Amino acid sequence: MDWYRKRTLGQLVDEAAQRWGSREALLYNGQRWTWESFKRETDAVAKGLIGLGVQPNERVAVWMTNRPEWLWVMFALGKIGACIVPLNTRYRTDDVSYTVTQSRSATLITLDRSGPVDYQGMLMASMPKVERAANGELTVAEYPDLKRLVVLGETRIPHACDWAGLLAAGRDVTDETLASRAAAVNPDDLMMIAYTSGTTGHPKGVMHSHIPIRSVQERAQLLGQTMAEVHMNYLPMFHIYAYSEIAMMCALTGARQVMMDVFDADRALDLAEAEGATFLHGFEAHWADLLNVQARRPRQLQVRMGTLPAGQESTIPIAEKAQDVFCPTISGFGMSEVWAYVACNNPSHTREQRVYASGYPMNDYEFKVIDPETGKEQPVNVPGELLIKGYAIMKGYWDKPEATAQTLVDGWVHSGDTAYLREDGHLVFMGRAKDMLKVGGENVSPAEVEAYLRNMPEVQDASVVAYPDPRLTEVPVAYVICKPGQQVAGDELIERMKGRIASFKIPRHVIFVEAFPMTSSGKIRKVELRADARQRLDGDA
Repeated sequence: MDWYRKRTLGQLVDEAAQRWGSREALLYNGQRWTWESFKRETDAVAKGLIGLGVQPNERVAVWMTNRPEWLWVMFALGKIGACIVPLNTRYRTDDVSYTVTQSRSATLITLDRSGPVDYQGMLMASMPKVERAANGELTVAEYPDLKRLVVLGETRIPHACDWAGLLAAGRDVTDETLASRAAAVNPDDLMMIAYTSGTTGHPKGVMHSHIPIRSVQERAQLLGQTMAEVHMNYLPMFHIYAYSEIAMMCALTGARQVMMDVFDADRALDLAEAEGATFLHGFEAHWADLLNVQARRPRQLQVRMGTLPAGQESTIPIAEKAQDVFCPTISGFGMSEVWAYVACNNPSHTREQRVYASGYPMNDYEFKVIDPETGKEQPVNVPGELLIKGYAIMKGYWDKPEATAQTLVDGWVHSGDTAYLREDGHLVFMGRAKDMLKVGGENVSPAEVEAYLRNMPEVQDASVVAYPDPRLTEVPVAYVICKPGQQVAGDELIERMKGRIASFKIPRHVIFVEAFPMTSSGKIRKVELRADARQRLDGDA
């Protein structure tokens, strides 16, 4: 028997309702739910999914902004043994088509729209013909595995089910049937496929079981979190950050979350003041905005702690200021392949450790820094590639055995990140060794954007590099070589990408060149392109 009691995501809500039933669990747009009503909503959605025909181990893609229904679906899927595939809300038609198809998702749950973004309209453009069979399942040529489509809001796609229809499908599903499905879920089964960009082009689906629950529970103890906490949840639920450190954390501790559909710093602090928030979360871009709006209009806050992944040079000034303006912050490190905050500070760690480092390894995780050329382990304070081993690392990449074998070697995840270990055991994350961009906390694969540009009729070749940005850390810049005799404006290339790929992937600038600087082995010298971008664009500023 394992010493640690394994649990499933669905069990967390049942236990929370039993322990803290009458305590408030969630506030969203003026509506409030206790843990008892949270469980009722989750169970209603779980029965609805069973009623629609969702099977154990089936993939269900979720493409919608933060809202209570996201939470109901998240925990309901965990309860019935299905696997959630969270989709980035800044995905556009091609992104969604690839991830839903590659994951072989049988069900897609989405919003009709959010503000100016017409999610349903984008889906309609990518699935011009939707037919329904006699058994009620859908046939969509462009999505060969898709059987069900649920739209929250006005339904325009033919044969799609609305939210009321989802709930109605569960009315004949008994409590006993739901209990039987929940009891059959194995904590080692697949709980999530989280897509992450990679240097090879298309995003890869990172597979996780229910086992990371242990990591979140240990972090709750480490940070002294209790049912008295109030978490501000403005981070997107499709990221492991919010999924783990807010939604799962609240269910484990009985804490309350104040959910926002999108991040707005002014509104976030107004709600934090009104609701007595005790925890703030976010990357440096979130904290920078929070600091700016607090300086313009100070609020009386009760925040006792925050999470802010730090250690990089760009984060240090913001993390320093956050300590003085808001609260002590906890630094950490995580990635889709190993889960969130596998390195984490203790509140008793010094300010220097919490600001200048990226956390200390959690229990039963090992870190190793190697020379990427020789594979030899580096001494303390010497940078190299970070390798991670632990009980909750990924099971692999969905349907990508070669990529899995390259990343997961002898139980170690090769992160592709540059880091070093200090003498005090703390990790310092320095950046990506692989050719990746980090745009406001979002991973961007240059190879993916380059491939998109190369498909344009005027473009012969393209190379995408990072350019520093004061708010988003860095943004994409595209270097483009046109085909002989072809011309196109940079603004035109950018405009063509809008509505087709996620906005954070779209280059902010296009620079036309005759040739790229190359190494002797035929690789593009991106370090020279980055330096060239600084010279050109810094001068423009």
